[in-house]
Amino acid sequence: MKSVKEHITESKILDRLKKYPQCLELVKYLFNDLELQELQEYANNVSIKRLGYNDHGPVHMRQVVGNAIKMLKILHETGIPTSLEKEEIGTFEDSMSAVILAGMMHDLGMAIGRQGHEEMSVMLAQPLFDRTLMHLYPDDLHKRVIIKSVATEAIIGHMSSRKIHSIEAGILLIADGCDMTKGRARIPLSINKTPRVGDIHKYSANAINRIGIHRGERKPIKIDIEMSGDVGFFQIEEVLLTKIDSSPAKQYVELYAGVEGQERKCYL
Repeated sequence: MKSVKEHITESKILDRLKKYPQCLELVKYLFNDLELQELQEYANNVSIKRLGYNDHGPVHMRQVVGNAIKMLKILHETGIPTSLEKEEIGTFEDSMSAVILAGMMHDLGMAIGRQGHEEMSVMLAQPLFDRTLMHLYPDDLHKRVIIKSVATEAIIGHMSSRKIHSIEAGILLIADGCDMTKGRARIPLSINKTPRVGDIHKYSANAINRIGIHRGERKPIKIDIEMSGDVGFFQIEEVLLTKIDSSPAKQYVELYAGVEGQERKCYL
């Protein structure tokens, strides 16, 4: 059964896609895919209960999709083409569809383990890609090929460990890094009481109050982060900045962060 937070996140995604019928049909299909739901929930079980990591399950994957949609829409509205558009091989909705697919499946590999989980995610996602795309576009081989290829690139590149080249994959990379608020750390902090190496990621995420994604002033996308304490800077500098630096979309992003009540620090 889906959680209240999943339903809320899904509603926000559906609302943001009202003007994009192809993408709307895609997310409705994915939100009702029982196998995908089971895989997401099991990946989260392994991540939190077995490995002691932050949330890597259905809420996180939906949140990443929501972040990516926000950023892609801003690029579109400011006249910045995606890679598929620039290369005249696909439409904006094709690009967004690829990012949605990748976002919903990028952490499935946590069901197997943390090391190399992006490669495991690609492996687990392929049959879901094929089934989903064949259902939605049975007579359009071209669309199935380009969406699957870009989605695969986005998943394989979401840990900054492999060079990626498309704007679409770059947006997913940043969208993943932007899901680091205290909600992701709440459950692992309550379950795992014994100190262990890597806890700084949970405590740092727990200091992130809010992350805003808006139209920028100097660049198209503005990411604004509010923290409750300085420990949150670790999450920004060690996780988010690493992902932005590796992203082909870096040139379109400005980044601000600071402790609540204090002046924001400009990173980009």
